[in-house]
Amino acid sequence: MLNNWVVMPTCLPLVLRRCHACPSGRFRASGKFRVNANHKLIDARLLVLCAACGETAKLTVLERRNVRSVRPELLDRLHDNDLGLTAELLQDPVVRRRNRIALDWDNAWRLDTGGSDHLDREVIDVSVRFAARIPVRPVRLIAEGCGLSRAEVERLIAEGKLVSAVRLSGKLSGDFTFTLKR
Repeated sequence: MLNNWVVMPTCLPLVLRRCHACPSGRFRASGKFRVNANHKLIDARLLVLCAACGETAKLTVLERRNVRSVRPELLDRLHDNDLGLTAELLQDPVVRRRNRIALDWDNAWRLDTGGSDHLDREVIDVSVRFAARIPVRPVRLIAEGCGLSRAEVERLIAEGKLVSAVRLSGKLSGDFTFTLKR
């Protein structure tokens, strides 16, 4: 029987970027947007607050775009300070590259295994699905979901008792499956 695990965000990740006012390098997304229009052109920025000093920084979402080229639903969400839009934009690779930021997902996600009834079986087939693009080490997920230490998971991989079509070393942010034979 295939078990389904889901990696889901619990809050917005921290934004890794240097603060111009203090030596901190972490910002919290406020969920607020600043939208400015100049005649037919529009700018939109996501406001983030320094985790240490509270200084505000702006991440560019739209820059000098013609108002008519922006979808009305997007404009409404920007004006409403939609928290879901904040999460979407933080995960958008174009926005991250344009603003030269990275995300810190530590303590911002959880693993939902659907219960612990699968732990006593001899063979466990698991499908791991990511609700958001959260980079996590598969070894950590498997250890947390199966109640094992990371060293034990590494040993199972080395012995060939833990197999997957994807490489289990490094970080993953996409769906994968694995089989554990005890």
